[in-house]
Amino acid sequence: MPELPEVETVVRGLRALGLEHVVIRRVTVRWPRTVAGLSPERFARSLAGRAIVRFSRRAKYIAADLDSGERLLIHLRMTGKLRLAAPGERPGKHDHLMIEFADGRRLLFNDTRKFGRFRLTAAGDDPLACLGPEPLGDAFTADILRQRLSGKRRMIKPLLLDQTTLAGLGNIYVDESLWRAKIHPRRRADTLSVTEITRLHSAIRDVLRRAIANGGTTLGDGQTNFYSVAGRRGRNADALAVFRRDGTPCPRCGTPIMRTIVGQRGTHFCPACQRESR
Repeated sequence: MPELPEVETVVRGLRALGLEHVVIRRVTVRWPRTVAGLSPERFARSLAGRAIVRFSRRAKYIAADLDSGERLLIHLRMTGKLRLAAPGERPGKHDHLMIEFADGRRLLFNDTRKFGRFRLTAAGDDPLACLGPEPLGDAFTADILRQRLSGKRRMIKPLLLDQTTLAGLGNIYVDESLWRAKIHPRRRADTLSVTEITRLHSAIRDVLRRAIANGGTTLGDGQTNFYSVAGRRGRNADALAVFRRDGTPCPRCGTPIMRTIVGQRGTHFCPACQRESR
């Protein structure tokens, strides 16, 4: 958490605030390890005077293209959040980085667990080139998914969580996609039929699109959960079929949802709809 839909929601929120083409006046790093690759001082100097040309998303990263040709990559990790500071608001205990804009607005990065990172990359560098295709991109077809799974003897869930296989998926949306496609999370990828892969391709895209339309998934009421830039909770929790639904009836067949561990990750599935053996 956050996964692709939550990061996409944040990116759309940053665009809606009109922060593109606004000049950065000053950056304050309040916890040094928030910045990766550069010292906090050099990071702050490099951003001062630059304008953000465009916000976009790549996998689980927020990307801010600068007028210098450099790119600022932000990974929220488990508890990172971005929000505009209220007029006169002072940064709080968990506000580890602040970007002040020439128009007086201030963007705060809050991160209770301190796992989130900011990285400034040089023009032409692409540290994310090793990642797999975007699951909502036009180029991601069922045949592309079949090629990426071909010959893989790994279990399908850990393989889908591997960002070099497919970019942006995490625990929530892999569980939901596998349920929708009627595939057990422990199935070996090389045992999937063409029909099953086609079904999985559609399931992934449908699950992600619905989550984005719902503004992401917020689980629980704590401040460490996902909130949009505007401070709103994601509405997708009510749309989840299996994730954290263990013990409740499967929406498709009524069998109680089970929880197990697959690839060291808590995993939710329907034992009737998603049979392990084939």
